[in-house]
Amino acid sequence: MRFLLVLQAITALLLIVSILLQNRGSGLGGAFGGDFGGYYTKRGIEKFLIYGTVALAVLFFVLALVNVRLATATL
Repeated sequence: MRFLLVLQAITALLLIVSILLQNRGSGLGGAFGGDFGGYYTKRGIEKFLIYGTVALAVLFFVLALVNVRLATATL
């Protein structure tokens, strides 16, 4: 049980880091009209970061469900 809690905490930290690393690219440029605003395809590290974030989110959700299930089974 403790192992799953530690694994969920590590997953949460990695998820936070992966979300913070994603750069939208607008910054203050969007406020002053300098934003491109168009759609562009994600390539390279951006694509990896998106897929990694989704995978970490799914893993976090599954770990949370397993932890809840185990906690209610021991009551």
